[in-house]
Amino acid sequence: MFITPAYAQAAGASDPFMNLIAPMLAMVAIFYFLVIRPQQQRAKAHRELINQIRRGDTVVTAGGFVGKVTKVSDTSDEVEVELSDTMRVRVLRSTLMDVRSKGEAAKETA
Repeated sequence: MFITPAYAQAAGASDPFMNLIAPMLAMVAIFYFLVIRPQQQRAKAHRELINQIRRGDTVVTAGGFVGKVTKVSDTSDEVEVELSDTMRVRVLRSTLMDVRSKGEAAKETA
């Protein structure tokens, strides 16, 4: 006969767990550097911005109100914001979305 029989050779003993661990670790690393780390940096920058609020700063609340800070207390989590000449409200620091310095102009929307 011209065709010789082919015999299956025994595969090397490989652990299927080890074949899955490398891609999983790569996905975790990619997820960390593309999603988690940038979010942590933004949160840290926002915390620093909120902690540096001074009297006279213009702030934007989570509700969309823009006002001027009239009273800041280091011991309290509240800030007094003047929305108009006759209206002052107390807001939590955690609800402030943006802090503009005294001389910074309002951002224009297109």
